[in-house]
Amino acid sequence: MEKRVVVTGIGVVSPVGNNVDAMWESIKAGKHGIAEITRFDLEGHKVTLAAEVKDFDFGDRRAAKRLDIADQYALVAAREAVEDSGIVSGENVDPDRFGIYGGTGIGGISTMEHEVEKCVKKGNLARASALLVPMMMPNAIAGNISMEFNAKGVSFGIVSACAAGTHNIGEAYRNIKHGYNDVVMAGGAESVLAPVSFSGFANMTAMNTTTDPDRASIPFDVERSGFILGEGAGFLILEELEHAKNRGAKIYGEIVGYGATSDAYHITSPDPEGEGAAKAIHMAIEDAGITPDDIDYINAHGTGTPYNDAFETIAIKKVFGDDTKVPASSTKSLTGHLLGAAGGLEAVICAKVLTEGFIPPTVGLQKPDPELDLDYVPNEGREADVKYVLSNSLGFGGHNGTLIMKKYED
Repeated sequence: MEKRVVVTGIGVVSPVGNNVDAMWESIKAGKHGIAEITRFDLEGHKVTLAAEVKDFDFGDRRAAKRLDIADQYALVAAREAVEDSGIVSGENVDPDRFGIYGGTGIGGISTMEHEVEKCVKKGNLARASALLVPMMMPNAIAGNISMEFNAKGVSFGIVSACAAGTHNIGEAYRNIKHGYNDVVMAGGAESVLAPVSFSGFANMTAMNTTTDPDRASIPFDVERSGFILGEGAGFLILEELEHAKNRGAKIYGEIVGYGATSDAYHITSPDPEGEGAAKAIHMAIEDAGITPDDIDYINAHGTGTPYNDAFETIAIKKVFGDDTKVPASSTKSLTGHLLGAAGGLEAVICAKVLTEGFIPPTVGLQKPDPELDLDYVPNEGREADVKYVLSNSLGFGGHNGTLIMKKYED
């Protein structure tokens, strides 16, 4: 018998707030987190804006030196999610049935760049830190979280670029649904705000080169010309329903659908026909046992690149019809693009949409693209009675992931 899977805890570190409450207030107010980069010297860089995490404090400075910044974001978001849920390994959950799906798009690239720069300056490439490998490996996110919280069940991270957060949550949902674990923390973390990696994205012409923060991340706008890199982490506590009820947990919502596909088309460009993304949406809706008409809100991938926004709109129309009125906003207009952490943060946002009855806006949408005619919730969010939310994540490599979350009903 398949199990029901609910969300009982959420945690974030984001460019618009370093905890859930601060993040949600910024989202509701339509306040973006984009500004000129402070992390490194901008001389020679084509792109000068990013959505940086501000005023971040890991707490333990000694421990922080042994962790890449993405791992630090992951642990802080995980701590908030665990505290929010009330889960204590060995007390109200069996450690052997407490798992972690902690993903990323790239891993500890900031650490790698720092170590290469250090070795080059010293004129000796054999002088890398013994901590380089454990700090840069993508699975360090899951490993560090599992050690901190004594989670001895499944523990690994799916690496699928910008779809990683969604894939980790989706696979964690399946893990509980089929009875392998009772509780799984799932999400993603990312920080690629390091000069060489940053320039790689810029030189792909994937990012917006404007110097105006208010016109930088503008999904679905006719003047959109690329995304703005963000950073941070988003994690959720997923729990088998009866396990959650038996310990009196509060419930944000229920995960009821998940779909994952590949475009098999191009390493960075989405399929112009939107077939892979549409199939992922179809799979999630079928898994949820509902119809497209039941969806009340779509958290779109909505990166602000010319291709993504056009092709995702095509995919949505393939499923929902050309005349659909379903609201589909991009919160990346506020947070920037967190790559492997995007799906985690956006799943937390979807959980808040269900509990708060508020649909976030797509800010900066001042000049609508006449070719893109969905309801993108321009500039101001709106109150709504939301029962089902759908979240899309589409990653480099052709990776597509879709989640459906439902307002909890006993």
